[in-house]
Amino acid sequence: MRKEITFLRRGQIVQLGDIAPTLTLLDYLRLTEHAVGTKEGCAEGDCGACTVVLRKTVNGRLVYQPVNACILLAGQADGAEVITVEDLADGAAPHPVQQQIAQQHGSQCGFCTPGFVMALFALYHAERSAPLERGKVNDWIAGNLCRCTGYRPIVDAALSSCSGAAADRFAARDKDATAALRALAGDDDLFVGDDTRFFAAPASIEALANLYAAHSDAVLVGGATDVGLWITKKLQTLPKIIWLGRVRGLDAIEDGPDAVTFGAMVSHEAAIPSLAAIDPDLGELMRRFAGKQIRTVGTIGGNIANGSPIGDTPPALIALGARLRLQKGDAQRDLALEDFFVAYGKQDRTEGEFVRSVEVPRLRAKEHFRCYKISKRFDQDISAAMGAFKFTLDGSRVATARIAFGGMAATPKRARLAEAALAGADLANEASWQPALSALARDFTPITDQRASAAYRGDVAQALLRKALVEVGGTATPQTRVVGIRETADASS
Repeated sequence: MRKEITFLRRGQIVQLGDIAPTLTLLDYLRLTEHAVGTKEGCAEGDCGACTVVLRKTVNGRLVYQPVNACILLAGQADGAEVITVEDLADGAAPHPVQQQIAQQHGSQCGFCTPGFVMALFALYHAERSAPLERGKVNDWIAGNLCRCTGYRPIVDAALSSCSGAAADRFAARDKDATAALRALAGDDDLFVGDDTRFFAAPASIEALANLYAAHSDAVLVGGATDVGLWITKKLQTLPKIIWLGRVRGLDAIEDGPDAVTFGAMVSHEAAIPSLAAIDPDLGELMRRFAGKQIRTVGTIGGNIANGSPIGDTPPALIALGARLRLQKGDAQRDLALEDFFVAYGKQDRTEGEFVRSVEVPRLRAKEHFRCYKISKRFDQDISAAMGAFKFTLDGSRVATARIAFGGMAATPKRARLAEAALAGADLANEASWQPALSALARDFTPITDQRASAAYRGDVAQALLRKALVEVGGTATPQTRVVGIRETADASS
C-alpha cells in the first residue's frame, strides 16, 4: 500500500504524504508552490479562472484534461502531470495560445485569462476529427467566464492557434511523458493518513468494498464536482475521503445490443458518444451539462449517487428505464433507478454500499425519446426543470409512456398519473393529450426558489410534455428545435 500521493510537476516527481484529505489542488499550487498564476474566482467550478491541465494516460492514450483546480482535491492529481499557466512558455517565447490571446486582444483585466489560456491549451492538444469551428470553441470554453473582454477575441485567438496539429514543446515530449506517467502508475492501493483521518484511493473493486465496509462514514468521491463545494463553500471538515478514480474497471463502458452499461466512474465527457448513440437528445443534454472542466472529471455514478433533485442525468435515465447495480462487500443487487431516490437527500443505499454501475436500455422499435433542460443560462447552468419522455407508439397512438422530471419534486420523479392518462392518446388529436397535461399538476407540487417559481415550473412541465408530443408526431407541421441534431422535427415523418 502506497502512503504518498504522487504526480509529476515540471519534470519532477512530487510526493505528498502528511496533508489534509480535503486539500485542493488550487491551494497546493498557490500556498505550497506559490504558483499564483492559477486564480481563485468562484471557488465552485463555475468561472474557470482556476483551470489547470492534467496530462495523463487514459486507456493507454495520452490526454490533456482541463480541470477546475479550486474544487479538485490534490489527491485526484495522483498519477498525472499537473500543468499550469506558468509552465507554457518555451523560455522567453510564449506559447502559441498565449501569443494569440495577446495579438487578438483577448485580455483586459486579465484575471480570467490564465484559465482561458489553460482551457485553450487543452484544446490545442485535443484530437479533432473535423476542422475547428467557432461553435466547437464556444463549447470548449463554456466553463470559462469573462466579465470584461467579451468572447469574440478569445474565440478568434483559439481559431488562430488551435486549428493545426500540436507543435509545442509538450507535444515534442509526449513519448517521454507517457513513459514517465506509466512509471508512476501501479496496482497498489493508496492510503494517506491513519484510520481517523485519511485520503484513500483503492485500486480494485474488492479493495474499495473492503475499505468502505470498514469506514462506512467516509465520503466517496468521484469527480468532487459537488463534494468540492462542501469544502470550499460549506467549509465542511471531511476527515475520511475515498476517491474512486483509481478503481480498475469502474470506468468501463460496455456497449451491448440491448443496453449500455456505464461504470460508476465513467466521466460525463467519456459517456457522451454512447449516450448520443442511444438518442441525439442525450448527446445535446450532455453537451450542455456544465463546462468541459466539470464534464472531464464529473461522473455518471456521482451524478446519480449524489441524489440531487436537480441532477440532469437521472430524469433522462429514469425515462429510459435504467437500472442500478449496487455493491456492499461481496454482495451485489440491482434496482430500478427510479426506486433509488427515496426522499430529499436520502437514497436506497445501505451503510457501506456503493453504486457500481448503471445499465441504460437502448430504444426499441416504435419507441421515441425526448429530453429538455430548462435553465436561466443556456450553457453550464443548473436546471430549473428537466423533462424526459419515452413514448411507445401503436400507429399514431401512445401505447405506453414513461415521463420523468427533475427540479419538480424532492427527488427525480416519474409522472405516473400523466403516464396513465396518456395511454391511448392520439398524436394527431391534441385534445386527447389534455388529460395527461392536466394530470401533471397532481403528479408534482414544485417549490419556488431562486431558479424558478412553482407556477413557472408547473407551466413549463406542461409545455415540455406538449413539445415532446408535437415533435414525436402531433401536429403535422415542422417544429424547430432550440439547438441540436434535429433542427426540424416533421410530425408526418
